[in-house]
Amino acid sequence: MPILNKDMTLCISLAARPSNNGTLFHNHLYDQLGLNWIYKAFAPTDLTQAISGIRGLGIRGAAVSMPYKEAVIPLVDHLAPSAAAIESVSTIVNDNGILTAHNTDYSAVVELLGTHNVSPALRTVVRGSGGMAKAVVAALAHSGFGDVVVVARNEAAGRNLAETYGFTWATETTEDAELLVNVTPIGMAGGAEADQMPFSQEHVATAEVVFDVVAVPTDTPLVRAARTAGKPVVTGADVATLQAVEQFVLYTGIRPTTEQIRAARAFMLAPTPRA
Repeated sequence: MPILNKDMTLCISLAARPSNNGTLFHNHLYDQLGLNWIYKAFAPTDLTQAISGIRGLGIRGAAVSMPYKEAVIPLVDHLAPSAAAIESVSTIVNDNGILTAHNTDYSAVVELLGTHNVSPALRTVVRGSGGMAKAVVAALAHSGFGDVVVVARNEAAGRNLAETYGFTWATETTEDAELLVNVTPIGMAGGAEADQMPFSQEHVATAEVVFDVVAVPTDTPLVRAARTAGKPVVTGADVATLQAVEQFVLYTGIRPTTEQIRAARAFMLAPTPRA
Protein backbone atom coordinates (compact mmCIF):
# COMPACT_ATOMS: atom_id res chain seq x y z
CA MET A 1 0.00 0.00 0.00
CA PRO A 2 1.48 3.39 -0.94
CA ILE A 3 2.14 5.91 1.81
CA LEU A 4 -0.78 8.34 2.07
CA ASN A 5 -0.18 11.27 -0.23
CA LYS A 6 -2.01 14.22 -1.77
CA ASP A 7 -2.34 12.55 -5.17
CA MET A 8 -4.17 9.45 -3.93
CA THR A 9 -7.55 8.62 -5.43
CA LEU A 10 -10.15 7.89 -2.76
CA CYS A 11 -13.09 5.49 -2.97
CA ILE A 12 -15.47 4.85 -0.10
CA SER A 13 -18.44 2.79 1.05
CA LEU A 14 -21.62 4.01 2.74
CA ALA A 15 -23.44 1.64 5.10
CA ALA A 16 -25.34 1.77 8.35
CA ARG A 17 -23.14 -1.07 9.61
CA PRO A 18 -19.92 -0.93 7.57
CA SER A 19 -17.64 -3.94 7.41
CA ASN A 20 -14.05 -4.40 6.32
CA ASN A 21 -14.99 -6.53 3.30
CA GLY A 22 -14.86 -3.81 0.67
CA THR A 23 -11.94 -2.09 2.33
CA LEU A 24 -9.84 -5.25 2.28
CA PHE A 25 -10.91 -6.37 -1.19
CA HIS A 26 -10.36 -3.06 -2.98
CA ASN A 27 -7.18 -2.07 -1.17
CA HIS A 28 -5.67 -5.48 -1.84
CA LEU A 29 -6.35 -5.05 -5.57
CA TYR A 30 -4.93 -1.52 -5.53
CA ASP A 31 -1.79 -2.95 -3.96
CA GLN A 32 -1.55 -5.85 -6.43
CA LEU A 33 -1.92 -3.49 -9.38
CA GLY A 34 0.34 -0.74 -8.04
CA LEU A 35 -2.42 1.89 -7.98
CA ASN A 36 -2.09 5.06 -5.92
CA TRP A 37 -5.62 4.59 -4.59
CA ILE A 38 -7.18 3.97 -1.18
CA TYR A 39 -10.59 2.75 -0.02
CA LYS A 40 -12.31 3.62 3.27
CA ALA A 41 -15.63 2.56 4.81
CA PHE A 42 -18.00 5.08 6.38
CA ALA A 43 -21.26 5.04 8.35
CA PRO A 44 -22.79 8.40 7.38
CA THR A 45 -24.74 10.38 9.95
CA ASP A 46 -26.26 12.50 7.18
CA LEU A 47 -26.64 10.81 3.80
CA THR A 48 -27.27 14.03 1.87
CA GLN A 49 -24.10 15.59 3.23
CA ALA A 50 -22.17 12.40 2.53
CA ILE A 51 -23.19 12.43 -1.13
CA SER A 52 -22.34 16.14 -1.36
CA GLY A 53 -18.94 15.26 0.07
CA ILE A 54 -18.33 12.75 -2.72
CA ARG A 55 -18.95 15.50 -5.24
CA GLY A 56 -17.18 18.30 -3.41
CA LEU A 57 -14.07 16.34 -2.39
CA GLY A 58 -13.58 14.58 -5.69
CA ILE A 59 -14.07 11.12 -4.25
CA ARG A 60 -13.98 8.76 -7.22
CA GLY A 61 -16.68 6.35 -6.16
CA ALA A 62 -18.81 4.92 -3.41
CA ALA A 63 -20.28 1.53 -2.66
CA VAL A 64 -23.80 1.82 -1.27
CA SER A 65 -25.16 -0.75 1.19
CA MET A 66 -28.28 -1.19 3.32
CA PRO A 67 -30.24 0.89 4.08
CA TYR A 68 -29.22 3.52 1.53
CA LYS A 69 -29.70 1.74 -1.80
CA GLU A 70 -32.94 3.57 -2.57
CA ALA A 71 -32.40 6.71 -0.51
CA VAL A 72 -29.42 7.86 -2.63
CA ILE A 73 -31.41 7.92 -5.87
CA PRO A 74 -32.62 11.55 -5.63
CA LEU A 75 -29.14 12.66 -4.56
CA VAL A 76 -27.25 11.62 -7.73
CA ASP A 77 -27.25 13.16 -11.22
CA HIS A 78 -27.83 10.11 -13.40
CA LEU A 79 -29.02 6.53 -13.09
CA ALA A 80 -27.27 3.97 -15.28
CA PRO A 81 -29.67 1.44 -16.85
CA SER A 82 -28.75 -1.16 -14.22
CA ALA A 83 -29.93 1.12 -11.40
CA ALA A 84 -32.85 2.73 -13.24
CA ALA A 85 -34.40 -0.61 -14.16
CA ILE A 86 -34.78 -1.79 -10.58
CA GLU A 87 -34.63 1.53 -8.69
CA SER A 88 -31.79 0.40 -6.47
CA VAL A 89 -28.16 1.54 -6.24
CA SER A 90 -25.04 -0.29 -5.15
CA THR A 91 -22.36 1.93 -6.70
CA ILE A 92 -21.84 5.63 -7.38
CA VAL A 93 -19.18 6.84 -9.81
CA ASN A 94 -17.98 10.45 -9.76
CA ASP A 95 -16.85 11.87 -13.11
CA ASN A 96 -15.67 15.44 -12.49
CA GLY A 97 -18.53 16.20 -10.13
CA ILE A 98 -21.21 14.31 -12.05
CA LEU A 99 -22.52 11.36 -10.02
CA THR A 100 -23.85 8.30 -11.85
CA ALA A 101 -25.49 5.46 -9.94
CA HIS A 102 -25.14 1.80 -10.96
CA ASN A 103 -26.34 -1.54 -9.62
CA THR A 104 -23.74 -4.31 -9.49
CA ASP A 105 -25.75 -6.51 -7.09
CA TYR A 106 -28.11 -7.63 -9.86
CA SER A 107 -25.41 -9.01 -12.16
CA ALA A 108 -23.69 -10.72 -9.21
CA VAL A 109 -26.86 -12.58 -8.23
CA VAL A 110 -27.56 -13.62 -11.84
CA GLU A 111 -24.03 -15.00 -12.13
CA LEU A 112 -24.24 -16.87 -8.82
CA LEU A 113 -27.56 -18.50 -9.69
CA GLY A 114 -25.91 -19.78 -12.85
CA THR A 115 -22.57 -20.91 -11.42
CA HIS A 116 -24.30 -22.72 -8.54
CA ASN A 117 -26.71 -24.40 -10.98
CA VAL A 118 -29.77 -23.23 -9.02
CA SER A 119 -32.78 -24.55 -10.92
CA PRO A 120 -35.34 -21.88 -11.91
CA ALA A 121 -38.03 -24.51 -11.35
CA LEU A 122 -37.56 -24.29 -7.58
CA ARG A 123 -40.37 -22.82 -5.50
CA THR A 124 -38.66 -19.72 -4.15
CA VAL A 125 -39.19 -17.48 -1.14
CA VAL A 126 -37.39 -14.14 -0.91
CA ARG A 127 -37.56 -12.50 2.50
CA GLY A 128 -37.17 -8.73 2.27
CA SER A 129 -38.41 -5.85 0.13
CA GLY A 130 -35.66 -3.20 0.26
CA GLY A 131 -33.10 -2.12 -2.30
CA MET A 132 -31.11 -5.35 -2.25
CA ALA A 133 -34.32 -7.36 -2.51
CA LYS A 134 -35.14 -5.45 -5.68
CA ALA A 135 -31.87 -6.60 -7.24
CA VAL A 136 -32.40 -10.20 -6.12
CA VAL A 137 -36.00 -10.43 -7.34
CA ALA A 138 -35.07 -8.86 -10.68
CA ALA A 139 -32.21 -11.36 -11.02
CA LEU A 140 -34.57 -14.27 -10.29
CA ALA A 141 -37.00 -13.04 -12.93
CA HIS A 142 -34.20 -12.57 -15.45
CA SER A 143 -32.95 -16.09 -14.70
CA GLY A 144 -36.31 -17.68 -15.47
CA PHE A 145 -37.70 -18.25 -11.98
CA GLY A 146 -41.48 -18.28 -12.13
CA ASP A 147 -42.71 -19.46 -8.73
CA VAL A 148 -41.48 -16.74 -6.37
CA VAL A 149 -43.04 -15.40 -3.17
CA VAL A 150 -41.80 -12.13 -1.67
CA VAL A 151 -42.21 -12.27 2.11
CA ALA A 152 -42.27 -8.82 3.65
CA ARG A 153 -43.89 -7.16 6.64
CA ASN A 154 -44.27 -3.95 4.64
CA GLU A 155 -47.24 -4.87 2.48
CA ALA A 156 -46.96 -1.90 0.12
CA ALA A 157 -43.27 -2.47 -0.63
CA GLY A 158 -43.54 -6.26 -0.72
CA ARG A 159 -46.63 -6.38 -2.89
CA ASN A 160 -45.26 -3.77 -5.30
CA LEU A 161 -41.96 -5.63 -5.67
CA ALA A 162 -43.65 -8.97 -6.22
CA GLU A 163 -46.24 -7.72 -8.69
CA THR A 164 -43.62 -5.83 -10.72
CA TYR A 165 -42.28 -9.22 -11.83
CA GLY A 166 -45.52 -11.20 -11.79
CA PHE A 167 -44.76 -12.85 -8.45
CA THR A 168 -46.80 -12.98 -5.25
CA TRP A 169 -46.50 -11.33 -1.83
CA ALA A 170 -47.02 -12.94 1.55
CA THR A 171 -46.42 -12.21 5.22
CA GLU A 172 -45.03 -15.65 6.08
CA THR A 173 -42.77 -18.20 4.41
CA THR A 174 -44.62 -21.02 2.69
CA GLU A 175 -44.00 -24.52 3.99
CA ASP A 176 -43.02 -25.93 0.58
CA ALA A 177 -40.25 -23.44 -0.27
CA GLU A 178 -37.34 -25.10 -2.10
CA LEU A 179 -35.08 -22.06 -2.46
CA LEU A 180 -34.78 -19.74 0.55
CA VAL A 181 -33.29 -16.30 -0.05
CA ASN A 182 -32.63 -13.91 2.82
CA VAL A 183 -32.38 -10.24 1.84
CA THR A 184 -32.90 -8.75 5.30
CA PRO A 185 -30.35 -7.70 7.97
CA ILE A 186 -31.33 -10.70 10.10
CA GLY A 187 -28.13 -12.51 11.01
CA MET A 188 -25.89 -9.51 10.26
CA ALA A 189 -23.12 -8.83 12.75
CA GLY A 190 -23.61 -5.83 15.00
CA GLY A 191 -27.39 -5.80 14.94
CA ALA A 192 -30.07 -6.79 17.42
CA GLU A 193 -30.92 -9.79 15.23
CA ALA A 194 -27.34 -11.01 14.74
CA ASP A 195 -28.07 -14.38 16.37
CA GLN A 196 -31.42 -14.92 14.68
CA MET A 197 -32.51 -16.68 11.48
CA PRO A 198 -34.89 -15.27 8.84
CA PHE A 199 -36.27 -18.77 8.24
CA SER A 200 -37.09 -21.56 10.66
CA GLN A 201 -35.08 -24.75 11.08
CA GLU A 202 -38.06 -26.56 9.53
CA HIS A 203 -37.90 -24.37 6.43
CA VAL A 204 -34.18 -25.04 6.11
CA ALA A 205 -34.73 -28.78 6.50
CA THR A 206 -37.21 -28.92 3.63
CA ALA A 207 -35.37 -26.49 1.32
CA GLU A 208 -33.07 -27.63 -1.48
CA VAL A 209 -30.88 -24.49 -1.63
CA VAL A 210 -30.26 -21.62 0.80
CA PHE A 211 -29.04 -18.17 -0.28
CA ASP A 212 -28.13 -15.52 2.31
CA VAL A 213 -27.01 -12.12 1.01
CA VAL A 214 -25.69 -11.05 4.43
CA ALA A 215 -21.93 -10.83 4.00
CA VAL A 216 -20.80 -10.27 7.60
CA PRO A 217 -20.31 -12.72 9.09
CA THR A 218 -19.79 -15.12 6.21
CA ASP A 219 -21.23 -17.93 8.33
CA THR A 220 -24.51 -16.36 9.43
CA PRO A 221 -26.86 -18.42 11.62
CA LEU A 222 -28.81 -19.26 8.44
CA VAL A 223 -25.69 -20.38 6.58
CA ARG A 224 -24.55 -22.51 9.52
CA ALA A 225 -27.97 -24.15 9.80
CA ALA A 226 -28.06 -24.88 6.07
CA ARG A 227 -24.58 -26.41 6.06
CA THR A 228 -25.39 -28.51 9.11
CA ALA A 229 -28.44 -29.78 7.25
CA GLY A 230 -26.29 -30.58 4.22
CA LYS A 231 -27.89 -28.00 1.95
CA PRO A 232 -26.09 -26.22 -0.93
CA VAL A 233 -25.42 -22.62 0.14
CA VAL A 234 -24.80 -19.33 -1.66
CA THR A 235 -23.32 -16.76 0.72
CA GLY A 236 -23.23 -13.01 1.02
CA ALA A 237 -19.45 -13.20 0.62
CA ASP A 238 -20.04 -14.65 -2.86
CA VAL A 239 -22.25 -11.68 -3.71
CA ALA A 240 -19.84 -9.21 -2.14
CA THR A 241 -16.93 -10.52 -4.21
CA LEU A 242 -18.66 -10.40 -7.59
CA GLN A 243 -20.29 -7.02 -7.12
CA ALA A 244 -17.04 -5.56 -5.77
CA VAL A 245 -15.20 -6.66 -8.90
CA GLU A 246 -17.68 -4.76 -11.06
CA GLN A 247 -17.32 -1.73 -8.80
CA PHE A 248 -13.56 -1.91 -9.15
CA VAL A 249 -13.90 -1.93 -12.95
CA LEU A 250 -16.29 1.04 -12.87
CA TYR A 251 -13.91 3.04 -10.66
CA THR A 252 -10.58 2.20 -12.29
CA GLY A 253 -11.36 1.00 -15.81
CA ILE A 254 -9.24 -2.07 -15.08
CA ARG A 255 -10.57 -5.63 -14.93
CA PRO A 256 -8.44 -7.76 -12.58
CA THR A 257 -7.41 -11.25 -13.58
CA THR A 258 -9.12 -14.31 -12.09
CA GLU A 259 -6.03 -14.94 -9.99
CA GLN A 260 -5.98 -11.38 -8.67
CA ILE A 261 -9.67 -11.60 -7.76
CA ARG A 262 -9.11 -14.92 -6.00
CA ALA A 263 -6.25 -13.44 -3.99
CA ALA A 264 -8.28 -10.36 -3.02
CA ARG A 265 -11.21 -12.53 -1.94
CA ALA A 266 -8.92 -14.71 0.19
CA PHE A 267 -7.46 -11.60 1.80
CA MET A 268 -10.98 -10.24 2.44
CA LEU A 269 -12.13 -13.45 4.13
CA ALA A 270 -8.98 -14.26 6.08
CA PRO A 271 -9.63 -14.46 9.85
CA THR A 272 -6.67 -12.18 10.67
CA PRO A 273 -5.82 -10.30 7.44
CA ARG A 274 -2.49 -8.54 7.36
CA ALA A 275 -1.29 -5.67 5.20
